[in-house]
Amino acid sequence: MRLVWKSLDKMRCLRKRSTIPFLGFLITFLLFLNLYIEDGYVLEGDKRQLREASVHPPSSERYAHTFRDLSNFSGTINVTYRYLAGTPLNRKKFLTIGLSSVKRKRGNYLLETIKSIFDQSSYEELKEIVVVVHLADFDVVWCGNVVQEITRKFAHHLIAGRLLVIQAPEMFYPSLDGLKRNYNDPEDRVRFRSKQNVDYAFLLNFCTNLSHFYMMLEDDVRCSRNFLAALKKVITSREGSYWVMMEFSKLGYIGKLYHSRDLPRLAHFLLMFYQEMPCDWLLIHFRGLLAQKDVIRFKPSLFQHMGYYSSYKGVENKLKDDDFEEDSIDIPDNPPASIYTNINVFENYDATKAYSTVDEYFWGKPPSTGDFFVIVFNKSTKISKIKIATGSDDRQNDFLHHGALEVGEKIFGTKKGKQCSSYITLGEFKNGNIEVQDVDHKISFDIECVRIVVTASQKEWLIIRSISLWTTQPSSQ
Repeated sequence: MRLVWKSLDKMRCLRKRSTIPFLGFLITFLLFLNLYIEDGYVLEGDKRQLREASVHPPSSERYAHTFRDLSNFSGTINVTYRYLAGTPLNRKKFLTIGLSSVKRKRGNYLLETIKSIFDQSSYEELKEIVVVVHLADFDVVWCGNVVQEITRKFAHHLIAGRLLVIQAPEMFYPSLDGLKRNYNDPEDRVRFRSKQNVDYAFLLNFCTNLSHFYMMLEDDVRCSRNFLAALKKVITSREGSYWVMMEFSKLGYIGKLYHSRDLPRLAHFLLMFYQEMPCDWLLIHFRGLLAQKDVIRFKPSLFQHMGYYSSYKGVENKLKDDDFEEDSIDIPDNPPASIYTNINVFENYDATKAYSTVDEYFWGKPPSTGDFFVIVFNKSTKISKIKIATGSDDRQNDFLHHGALEVGEKIFGTKKGKQCSSYITLGEFKNGNIEVQDVDHKISFDIECVRIVVTASQKEWLIIRSISLWTTQPSSQ
């Protein structure tokens, strides 16, 4: 009997010893299998993701574990859109304007917005834009009525391929029930803003290959006259500089401009975090993740919010952009130049900010008689108009109390930078501002420098809010 028990004990020990390496092998195999599957998922990238999206509605949890690098999200999301009116042209346009609209309890401004876009564009500009309207409401009757109205009022734009009306079917939407209640928002508010994020994601996704640039608008917006000409002027002025989002309104997600190549990543980003926060907050995070730290906002604003009732519960929404101008075509040219000043600069409010069309300014410590602020052009040019504003609403005494505006020629180098050896005075500042018209008729030479000279010391600090220059056709060099 003892021999039998000893034999059994040996067998148990042998089984234990053989089981340990077997379990180790099994665990190692499963880990490698898991890594292989996970890496395969990442390597396949968007192809795998698109296949899943066509079967399952996207959710923030599924996007989270593959969001390792924004550059992985370069492909579009596989959504089968319904074309409700119009068809896209094969030719790529300069600008796509995207609108997402839902049924409102009070008021409807969509048709007015579309009309404003077309009315405020010239015939030549209309050739360069396409307007995409995403009807993001699943009320079939409402959608049918809206499409009928759009077709009746804008038939020629639909035929010309300048207007498209689409819808992403409800089956592609993630769950909108039981969402996270961040910021203590009520459930219906969370549902509204979460769906809105998805609405915009599907709109962006659709617009990816329609044009070179994309402008995000709301469906209750009024446009300034010839806004496209102003946009093109600003885009040209930023050539060679890095930007992700430029803003042409300070409200919500009105007037936000993107490169179309960034739309797939933005669409994925909105879907990934659709239930976390409102769209305009997510846009700020997206911009930061792509290494644009500062806001790039231009004045005057090109778009104005005109809706009185919000699409959320029909509550009152009287927000207005006080920087909006109906005629904003007169955006300055500000040719390439170097900026020099001997005024002590405060913190990072450096001289170049006064010459930028972005909403920022130069701020210096109290200037003395003879101090200067000079703009030296890369190439001599003819200037038709100069407009300079100093001071601000917040610090009304920080304006140039006594100063003169000069233009010069014959550049030479100094220890403090470049200057011109010969200047002509165009005028004196009044209440901190100056505007001179027809400069090219008053000055015989091509201008190489524009200089602000302090003609009397002041105790107050100096803000130069904006320096705006308009050029004429440059003369041959």
